[in-house]
Amino acid sequence: MQIVRESMALREAIRAMRGNGDRLALVPTMGALHNGHLALVADARRRADRVAASIFVNPTQFNDPADLERYPRNEAEDAAKLEEAGCDLVWMPSVRDIYPQGFATMVSVAGISDRWEGEHRPGHFDGVATVVSKLLIAAMPDVAIFGEKDFQQLAVIRRMTMDLGLPVEIIGHETVRDADGLAMSSRNALLSAEERGRAPKLFEALSMASRRIAAGENVGTALVEAKAAIAQAGFGPVDYLAYLDSETLEPLEGRRPGGRLIAAAFLGKVRLIDNVRVD
Repeated sequence: MQIVRESMALREAIRAMRGNGDRLALVPTMGALHNGHLALVADARRRADRVAASIFVNPTQFNDPADLERYPRNEAEDAAKLEEAGCDLVWMPSVRDIYPQGFATMVSVAGISDRWEGEHRPGHFDGVATVVSKLLIAAMPDVAIFGEKDFQQLAVIRRMTMDLGLPVEIIGHETVRDADGLAMSSRNALLSAEERGRAPKLFEALSMASRRIAAGENVGTALVEAKAAIAQAGFGPVDYLAYLDSETLEPLEGRRPGGRLIAAAFLGKVRLIDNVRVD
């Protein structure tokens, strides 16, 4: 497996990898890899001849400098996991490489990024759209794989890729969960043992609300009771809990095909997000 740290070297490496017309898949990550990330790599291997992954903790998508500082990092362990998973190349750029001195351009996706995460983390999706556009332009893969756990992020990236005309197919991979239902996340490592025991209650509350809405029950009632269950489990504050259209992310008042429940809530100092499809 090749490890590349500079954009110029990346271009040469990608050119060599694709010399025979091979199809390339990219798995962008911020490191602190877990089995959810490795599932994305496995999906990428099924869809392409060659697989590249990026590891970059993007400072422009963090609202709180302390959150950026405590984000887990383990470069050597991450590289070993990616090599074992079958990656051909890992790109580990520096902040200076992605945002050189005098960098003055940001990508903003209006509308779809305004609510939910966008409301509670101002500027977050500008940082996401900017760095992902740079990653896609630098690697120019045929396909890029993202997890559905960050559901609004996936929608923003799809919109950005379409609007900029980037010739990359964006694939959403179903959320990978631990045996107790907790969505795998790098932030789970920041939970105490006691908090980790309560963390699956977020998914349980969303799943119960999903079943109720799918059965035709009142959406407002299902949301109120789900929020109460999340609070009772020890979460707080709950930033949002909403039932919305999967493509537009606009709220839905009744059962409709393509509905999705999304939520974000704090458990201690750790902010967890999750989402559940409503069939």
